[in-house]
Amino acid sequence: MKTTVRLTESAVMLALATVLSMLPLVEMPYGGSITACSGLPLLVIAYRHGTKWGLFAGLVYGLLQMFLGMKNVMYFTTPLSIAAVILLDYLLAFAVLGLGGLFRNRVKNQTAGLLCGALIAYVLRYLLHVIAGATVWAGLSIPTEAALLYSFAYNLTYMLPETVVCLLGAALVSGVLNLRSETPARTAKEGGFDLLACGAGLVAVATLITDVCLVFMHLQDGETGDFAVTGLAQVDWGLCGLITVIGLAAAAVLLAVRRMRRHA
Repeated sequence: MKTTVRLTESAVMLALATVLSMLPLVEMPYGGSITACSGLPLLVIAYRHGTKWGLFAGLVYGLLQMFLGMKNVMYFTTPLSIAAVILLDYLLAFAVLGLGGLFRNRVKNQTAGLLCGALIAYVLRYLLHVIAGATVWAGLSIPTEAALLYSFAYNLTYMLPETVVCLLGAALVSGVLNLRSETPARTAKEGGFDLLACGAGLVAVATLITDVCLVFMHLQDGETGDFAVTGLAQVDWGLCGLITVIGLAAAAVLLAVRRMRRHA
């Protein structure tokens, strides 16, 4: 019975993760995207059913992403390069999301445990994309010269916001549901879903994504694909600063209102 429930739950979560991955908030022109917590269902699977099962689910998700992104694999012609991009950018990159449950039995607080696991998983995913960019993609979408530096910078432009969005989603879900129970149920905390805290987080994430897009569009030549640090001089830093100040101020106001309501 438990096995059937676990399989059914995992299948639903994998389907949800796949759908979310196909609806990106921002899609980078040379690969990578910022999604609406597409990795969160995998983290929840790992937290609820253990690291081994989570790694297996992440591997299955990686295969699904590989088939959906088959056009990227078709850029390569040698068996070694094809195997490398499949392994680094798909199988391992998404399998590590199975580490989301790494701290379930090590950290008493559910939210803290899930966030720690999620952070480690996303850092490892980022590093795998960096390795793939500096090796397999060098000479294609990534210039051969200074490939490692470029790969660090390029992958950070979408992985940092993606990580922040997923961590926010993980915090919200773990605050609403008891993921350790046999059947997920609402937590016993009073107040339930914290709308103001959610709003503040979403404003902060939206600000980060906007700033990333405003900067990123000047870092790569749209015709040659060459990385150009000199493009930073063309960034409208005044606009970026204004957006950042407004976003952080709005988030701070929401949190202040939340604090006042809780102490009223």
